[in-house]
Amino acid sequence: MTDKTVKFSIRSLFLWVVMSITAFSLAVLSGLSIYTQIKTYRHELESNAIVLIKLVANSAANYLYDDTPEGIEKALANLGAADHVLNAHVYKSQSNADEPEIFASFNSEGQLLLGGKENQLKALYLSPRLADTGNYLELSTKIFDDETNIQLGWVYIRVSSENFNDLVGQSILINIIVAFALLGISFYTAVKMQRVVTGPVEEIAGFLQRTSRQRDYSARAEGSAIHELDILADSVNIMLFRMQEYMQKQRQAEEQHRKLNASLEDMVNHRTTALKDANQELIQTLEKLHQFQRQIVQNEKMASLGDMVAGVAHEVNTPIGLGVTASTMMLDRLAIIQKDFENKTLKASAMKRFLDESNENLNIIYRNLNRAAELISSFKQVAVDQTSESSRSFCVEQLVNEILLSLQPRLKKLKHNINVVCDPTLSVETKAGPINQILINLIMNSVIHGFENIEEGTIGISAELVSSNKLKLVYTDNGKGISPEIRKRIFDPFVTTKRGQGGSGLGMHLVYNLVTQALNGSISITSEEGKGVEFSILFPVANAKTSN
Repeated sequence: MTDKTVKFSIRSLFLWVVMSITAFSLAVLSGLSIYTQIKTYRHELESNAIVLIKLVANSAANYLYDDTPEGIEKALANLGAADHVLNAHVYKSQSNADEPEIFASFNSEGQLLLGGKENQLKALYLSPRLADTGNYLELSTKIFDDETNIQLGWVYIRVSSENFNDLVGQSILINIIVAFALLGISFYTAVKMQRVVTGPVEEIAGFLQRTSRQRDYSARAEGSAIHELDILADSVNIMLFRMQEYMQKQRQAEEQHRKLNASLEDMVNHRTTALKDANQELIQTLEKLHQFQRQIVQNEKMASLGDMVAGVAHEVNTPIGLGVTASTMMLDRLAIIQKDFENKTLKASAMKRFLDESNENLNIIYRNLNRAAELISSFKQVAVDQTSESSRSFCVEQLVNEILLSLQPRLKKLKHNINVVCDPTLSVETKAGPINQILINLIMNSVIHGFENIEEGTIGISAELVSSNKLKLVYTDNGKGISPEIRKRIFDPFVTTKRGQGGSGLGMHLVYNLVTQALNGSISITSEEGKGVEFSILFPVANAKTSN
């Protein structure tokens, strides 16, 4: 639907435009005509006054020279024949006076002698001035002696401008009458023209309204004698033809649609049954997939613990082997000493050598057994933490050192440095097992992935309290970093860069689950290729305390 607030029509717009242009044109032309005629009439009045005053000045020169005012007044009396002359004064210049004095004058019937004009003569010199009232025009000129060219006096003349005013009024009236007549003619012509233009348009509009109400798209609009309107009628007919074709196609499609609907219900029922079966199968598959995923994650945990067992067993084997060797040597030396003692051939030097060797062997046995005990104790604590889900109080720095000690069999052949920054007095109460597994996975990821083809790398582990019950672990390395494609889904399961090379893709997924589920915390990653990696882990703790 169109907007009903629009009230303009082609008819009213056409009339307004034509009449506005006509009125503006007539106003401009009438104004120019009146201005030109007024200027012409005024120029003619001023020219006549100038000619008249020059004639008076020429005739008054002889009388001023002879000092005979009667002759001038007799000559000025002839001005009575000119009805428009109101006053004419002749002034004589005084040799020892600033202002001239009146010498002779002419005043038409009903006009009085004008006084006080002596000081205006210079301003009016050949400069006609129309009075403010518009009833008269006045000007002055000088009187010269023709032979000596000496100024003898002045002539002042005042003529009526009523004829000028009448001519101006008639000109304005005629222009107004002509303008209104032309406006009337223009209005009549515009009405006729707009009917010629808008009539066919209204017919086409009425035709379209009838067609839309009746929905008879087979109807066709009639042509017009006006070229543009004939093109409009052809366009309307083409549109109706295409709408007719569209309606026919739509009816055919609806018929086909009805036929399809007849068989659609059976098809829907059949596919609904099949979809239910597929959904049930999909649910079962998802349950198996989740179970398989949990099993893989558990296997990953156990594999990590198994690698640690193998490494610790290998590491413990060395000090125990050294202890066995040292104890065997002591048994051999003890048998020799006992034999010499029984044979009473024991010498003081042999006894001294036996004591020195015994002391050295016992130190070796003690150091290696102590080393084995430390490794076993550290592994035992880490293993208990990894398999335990309960919270305990521990020193954070000691926990990190125990983890690094348990990884020593894997790290001792490498040249990587691990820097731990933590308050040695910081103690918290939380689950130590998830922290063990998180740090082990992060360190092994750095060793396997981050420091690939890098001989000496640096790992940083820092821990600090950000509040009374929040612990923040920050893990960094200066390895080769992570590409944006891998970084976006680093915590998804089965994401690895070592596919087919022993990588399961579950390490970082396990870390994410341990942080978010076991520790109820959050983990974020910052990394760029070639600039290493930084993991920020934040999780709640209880009974946090330091010596500060």
